[in-house]
Amino acid sequence: MSCLLHPTYFPNVFHFAVIQAYNGHVTWEVHDHFQKQTFRNRCEICSDSGKLKLSAPIIHKKKQEHQKFSEVELEYKTLWNRIHWKSITTAYRSSPYFEFYEDELTLLFEKKYNSLLELNLDSIRYFAKQLNLQLTEAYSERFNLESDDNDFRFLVNAKYKLRFTAPQYTQVFGDRHGFIENASMLDLLFNLGPNAEDYLSQIDIKALKIG
Repeated sequence: MSCLLHPTYFPNVFHFAVIQAYNGHVTWEVHDHFQKQTFRNRCEICSDSGKLKLSAPIIHKKKQEHQKFSEVELEYKTLWNRIHWKSITTAYRSSPYFEFYEDELTLLFEKKYNSLLELNLDSIRYFAKQLNLQLTEAYSERFNLESDDNDFRFLVNAKYKLRFTAPQYTQVFGDRHGFIENASMLDLLFNLGPNAEDYLSQIDIKALKIG
């Protein structure tokens, strides 16, 4: 059985805990419409000022009221990819494992992707590689509102407050802001390195609830 998820931009810890719990068997939702203020094009990192939201801008088609997520193109005129990487570097350069992952991650931010979907999938596959997790990927054939026990598409909503069972770990600015939960996997990887896999296994995905 595979989990059903939206492919998100440098996904958060809960998102990846689900993927690992299903041993990398995942079906990507690709037939939905793009929605603003979701993790489809946003991730959250921990900076010296607290939680920092990084959003990848998209090209809005004037003649289309709703864009299919799989067809959304990225806008690079603002050089947002360089800005994101600079923000990440500033936030994590002093973390224990930043230098270990820096070179390969730089390539993801230097590449210009044709679509948001392509970028998101590459970011997810990057994390899977670091966790030694073999992904078995499939894609939805149609959009279906009906949900079942393996439907975790709700994790894409950035406004949801999730109840969960997960331990805290040491973050770069934790002494200043306290622990920031469910940040991007970038935060987990830079702070825990090879121990990130063990951390994710401690998260009880059955306890993930909204509210």
